[in-house]
Amino acid sequence: MRTVIVANGTLEDHPRLRDLWRSADLRIAADGGAVNARAHLALAPHVLVGDLDSLDAATRAWCEEARVETIPHPRAKDQTDLELALDLAIARGATEITILGALGGRFDQTLANALLLVKPAMARIPARIAGADFDAWLAWERATITGRVGETVSLIPLTEQVQGIVTEGLLYPLRNETLYLGAARGVSNALVAERAEIRFARGLLLVIHLTRAPNRATLRSTN
Repeated sequence: MRTVIVANGTLEDHPRLRDLWRSADLRIAADGGAVNARAHLALAPHVLVGDLDSLDAATRAWCEEARVETIPHPRAKDQTDLELALDLAIARGATEITILGALGGRFDQTLANALLLVKPAMARIPARIAGADFDAWLAWERATITGRVGETVSLIPLTEQVQGIVTEGLLYPLRNETLYLGAARGVSNALVAERAEIRFARGLLLVIHLTRAPNRATLRSTN
């Protein structure tokens, strides 16, 4: 079941994001994500979850009119609203998860939202954060990237080591090599083919694909 979650971060008004939201089998708004849905996605969520402290009156009325299922939580809680939405998606049988509006605003919340990708990865559910011009997802064992030549790809380890990395279709190849947590060697690679393959033996790897190609002079070598 394709599930799309909208959070309360920065959300662009963009056709790609509206298409992702519209095509979902299950649409979940994490608290103020419902405000984003009303402003930018034009279609109400199926479910609204969170402490509901970020909703304005117009969005509350919009959700009520659309008969959105609402699952309220207290403000004093151990999980963020986005984490509650992820837990709900997993519990309801999501087979893939896309998160919109996860970035921007407070740095601590942005960082925490990105790291929440670990939760579905541990359940072996593909999940990504999507924007108008990027995708970011947590890979285990392999990843495939499709795009245009010159687009930026960054590989960031989220475990102490990501071992045995072999890449094909990237400007700066890795050949049975290791990336280490806290080192930026994998940042700013680039596609040299419309399809790139990444395989590795151990670890969790955050893959970030920027779909706007930079000037080649700005690319940083991974060698």
